[in-house]
Amino acid sequence: MAPPPPTAQPLGQRLVSLAQTLQFAWFVGHVTLLFSTLRYGLSYILFNFSSRWAKVSYRLAFISAAATYGIVVYKAYRARMRQGKQGGLVSMATDENVQYLGMALVWLFSRQIPLAILPFAVYSIFHVATYTRANLLPTLQAAPAGASPGKPKPSGISETIGKFVKEYYDGSMTLVAILEIALWFRVLGSALLFQKGSWILIGIYTVFFRARYAQSTFVQGAISQLTARADAQLANQSTPPAVRQGWETFKSIVRQAADATDIRRYVGGQTGGPGPKKAQ
Repeated sequence: MAPPPPTAQPLGQRLVSLAQTLQFAWFVGHVTLLFSTLRYGLSYILFNFSSRWAKVSYRLAFISAAATYGIVVYKAYRARMRQGKQGGLVSMATDENVQYLGMALVWLFSRQIPLAILPFAVYSIFHVATYTRANLLPTLQAAPAGASPGKPKPSGISETIGKFVKEYYDGSMTLVAILEIALWFRVLGSALLFQKGSWILIGIYTVFFRARYAQSTFVQGAISQLTARADAQLANQSTPPAVRQGWETFKSIVRQAADATDIRRYVGGQTGGPGPKKAQ
């Protein structure tokens, strides 16, 4: 992430310098996504999700998501070009930012599924908080008289944001993983009801989710927890043997499918980190 402008400059000049960066456009995109999510959420709560404003808010949320992840992908691509590195299609497909960019575009042009917004919104909360702490607050904070130029001392607000991110990040990433699992079943339900385009959508989202499982320890942990709970429930003596057998068969099929589609076979065993990659 680019450093904030020097505090020795006038406030107006610092703000102009900050606003001229591509990183600031990334920040604005995440803020727009959050406001759009809140506006759409209000319409949903009031059972007015088919209104014009609800539709605009929903689409704007995914336009903002596509813009933010597009900026990150572009910056990463430009950095690789400067270093003379050219990744292939498989290498690009393993980039989490490329995956989320692709899904943002898919949701943008698909029928409304409110649950699809929430993972992007959770990510945006932490992206906005991190940028505010690292760039916006230092830019607004004037250097004390006689102080040497450099990074200003963190304010109380900055420290509060830092504590918030540190305390809630892991739990929120687990929440995102659970939301993405729930979203898969939501899309599967649409496919079973033969809603228009749902089978194509479940195929695309399954590929995306398979990549998330390979790269995110949070997704892996959430699936393990949910599987353990299901095992405990079905272990009850009152559960019909046919149901337990069906559950074991389902798990076996899923494991075989996961092994057959392990993307690490094609990229030399490298995977991403446990959380969303931050823009640099």
